[in-house]
Amino acid sequence: MSTYNHHIALLGGGTIGLSMAVLHLRRPDTKVTLYDPRPDIEAQVREILPVFLDTNTNTNTNTIDNLLSTNRLTLTKSIQQAVQSATIIQEQSPEVTASKQALWKEVSRFASPSAKLWSSSSGIAASAQGALCDVDIRERLIVAHPFNPPHLMPLLEVVPGPETLLEEVEYVQRYFKEVPGPGPKKGSVSGNDNENAGSSTGQYYRPVVLHKEVPGFVGNRLAFALLREACYLVGEGVISVRDLDELMMASLGPRWAGSGLFESYHAGGGEGGIGAFLKKLAPTMSVVWGELGQVDVSVDGDGGPAEGWRGTVVQQAEEAYGPSSSVESKQRTQAMLRGVIQLQKESGK
Repeated sequence: MSTYNHHIALLGGGTIGLSMAVLHLRRPDTKVTLYDPRPDIEAQVREILPVFLDTNTNTNTNTIDNLLSTNRLTLTKSIQQAVQSATIIQEQSPEVTASKQALWKEVSRFASPSAKLWSSSSGIAASAQGALCDVDIRERLIVAHPFNPPHLMPLLEVVPGPETLLEEVEYVQRYFKEVPGPGPKKGSVSGNDNENAGSSTGQYYRPVVLHKEVPGFVGNRLAFALLREACYLVGEGVISVRDLDELMMASLGPRWAGSGLFESYHAGGGEGGIGAFLKKLAPTMSVVWGELGQVDVSVDGDGGPAEGWRGTVVQQAEEAYGPSSSVESKQRTQAMLRGVIQLQKESGK
């Protein structure tokens, strides 16, 4: 019988939770227990997980059956059963502070005192999540925020709370640096051998440690700042939703994928680097920064889109891309992400 060094308890089986399951299962020394109280969780697993597994689109239910029958993947509707023997507990619950606080209180009743406690939250700090817990929980609790979809996106924002122990920060970094990247080799995820998934070599995931807690962390703050200005420009009739997306894909998207934000502007300054760039562009930047759009993101009383910019953005997005993303669109996006990330690796980024 195989022995696993890591037993992961994933609390929450939504899109992020299932994507994280694939990430963890790439390690041959890891098994996963998934907790989700929904009555249709197994159906969700069988529908969504094959799309994420590193076997292209040919994955069938036999692979899922193999994961379940070998107990490499276990489904449970009990928090106690999920966490009581787990070495790592990772939550993907709704982004509501009170809900996460209650969840960690429940986890503390059954978890091992040595279990690692991770949150996939996209913006709620570890200090807020563990505020109602004893100090031993707060010392182990840390945010390990993945970018969607985590089975493909290499970034992990590691955000310790003020009481999180340094050894917990180091452990998170070490764990994700050792997770193999995605690959097309069929069967590698469900097998019990020591072979890395696919063709990925070297480090794939990039844990970035934040030096202090801040609402929304860093990745989402940058993304939301750009989204705010984009919504303002569309709402003001400056540009359409589709054309703004074309602009991003034809300029900032590929540039930032190749050299990041500061490196790009450092190169743009020529011999003087980013200092020269900031000096030369200061007049234009001063005007633009002073006129950046302020939009009200609140929702009207019935929960529907508010009038003004929100209604315009929703209408144009639905006209351009349909009511929601199709399976085919998501598969194209995943294929594109794989290609971009592979190019980054080949160029040494």
